[in-house]
Amino acid sequence: MSGHGHEHGAGDHSGHSHGVSADADRRWLGLALGLITVFMAAEVAVGIVAGSLALLSDAAHMLTDAASIVLALIAMRLAARPARGGFTYGLKRAEILSAQANGLTLFLLGGWLAYEAVRRLIAPPQVEGGLMLATALTGIVVNVAATYCISKANRTSLNVEGAYQHVLNDLFAFIGTAIAALVVVLTGFERADPIATLVVVALMAKAAYGLLRDSGRIFLEAAPADVDPDALGDRLVARPGVVEVHDLHVWQITSGQAALSAHVLVEPGGDCHAVRRDLEEVLRHDYRITHTTLQVDHAPEQVLQVALPGDRSTADDAAHCDAPHGPVHREEPHHH
Repeated sequence: MSGHGHEHGAGDHSGHSHGVSADADRRWLGLALGLITVFMAAEVAVGIVAGSLALLSDAAHMLTDAASIVLALIAMRLAARPARGGFTYGLKRAEILSAQANGLTLFLLGGWLAYEAVRRLIAPPQVEGGLMLATALTGIVVNVAATYCISKANRTSLNVEGAYQHVLNDLFAFIGTAIAALVVVLTGFERADPIATLVVVALMAKAAYGLLRDSGRIFLEAAPADVDPDALGDRLVARPGVVEVHDLHVWQITSGQAALSAHVLVEPGGDCHAVRRDLEEVLRHDYRITHTTLQVDHAPEQVLQVALPGDRSTADDAAHCDAPHGPVHREEPHHH
């Protein structure tokens, strides 16, 4: 019957081979986690000694990086479990939950850092510029390495993308901190430290918004961002033998895995199975949707007739379903 989307993100636009195994993904994430954890511990100590909020904010940021990678790893484990019991899709959405948690932690951390930075703008404390600069430069190196590790994993997964956004933002944070430290060393302008923090907060908010928006779309069963359901319905109804398409639903189970269901009416005497195969091929080839459930029936004769004014029975029959969800796509009369 219909194919069941085992092609994880088949035909992704991502640059790497589709043979990247989940094990390799886990290894790369694990490596990034190790790098970050070791450096973070050192950075907290230096941040306290140097009295630098930018350093402490980077360390706090790295803590959420580490947490985001741990979350991503746990979610990968859960998502790989086979479907059974009440979870007919398996736990694939665990990855989307993880992406949402990552977005939320970025937001909350950003709020706290913004508050601290504004406090320090008003009354700047003493900052050890030299220590701050050395640590920030080391941080840049560590984060470039961690970012590289995560970029090797499959970023078409919103889950991995969440961890990646955390670490990438951290890299920007360290660059900002290094510049601020340089300013402190050269000019003694200590407000450079909280200003650098505020720039980072803006970047964090942007990344958090993107993650929350994308994961929210999946939770609300919205169509994949690159699919317009109306255009898709019109496309299907234009295929040979198709008279009407309604109850068309298209949604995402997890990133890169879309599913579709629809009720299709075929002209009387048409070959339902041939039409279904044709529609499945269109969906697979043009939309990369392989998990499809199509209910294909012959259209009642009345749907094909034009209802006369006052002729209720024909119009009632034309509705076919009690309460079709969404628009009903009908074949235009001029189609042949």
